[in-house]
Amino acid sequence: MSGKDLTERADRRVAAFLEELAKVPARPAGGRGRLIFALDATASREPTWDRACEVQGQMFLEAGRLGGLEVQLVFYRGFHECKASRWVSDSRTLVELMTRVRCKAGQTQIRRVLRHAIEETRRQPVRALVFIGDAMEEELDELAGLAGELGILGVRAFLFQEGEDPRAERAFREIARLTGGAWCRFDRNAPSELRDLLGAVAAYAAGGPAVLEDLRSRPSNVVRLLARQVRD
Repeated sequence: MSGKDLTERADRRVAAFLEELAKVPARPAGGRGRLIFALDATASREPTWDRACEVQGQMFLEAGRLGGLEVQLVFYRGFHECKASRWVSDSRTLVELMTRVRCKAGQTQIRRVLRHAIEETRRQPVRALVFIGDAMEEELDELAGLAGELGILGVRAFLFQEGEDPRAERAFREIARLTGGAWCRFDRNAPSELRDLLGAVAAYAAGGPAVLEDLRSRPSNVVRLLARQVRD
């Protein structure tokens, strides 16, 4: 099969997913939102893991004004390890969970993160998936299929990329597009940027679609960029 045929087939598959996604009604705001906070914990990610520990409290501050937030930490490291924490509803507990984790060399396991998010949502609705990573070493077709399923379930994925790996960017953008979420590159040396991004997604997870307009009007350039990508 030619490259053109493969591209056309992929485009048709994406179009079919988006058509299904358009039929899914938005979930009303109210109650405590649920957000999966997933991170790549392979060796290259250790500096940003520490940074995420420092700034993740913004998620709870933003969400607290809109009904609160439950967060589940998911991470992968090594070659076969992918774990999920219990659901927590306060920043201190999440920090305690994160500081127990040490990064290890290994390969990406994004497909396991997406599968886990699907399983959790089938048990009880999850409004958003946050993923922070810098690489992608898997088959894009498989990730796209899982992202499409996640999108049909109504879960938006927000992918924050560290670095400029073009393969990772392509995959992260596609996952965001298929779920109706957003992709954004961030600078790990600018903690306020990551703090603002996490706070914005938490506000959406707690408040639902009604929060999007507020996010689009915020002074932070990266938050406005993120919000503009999200489909109402």
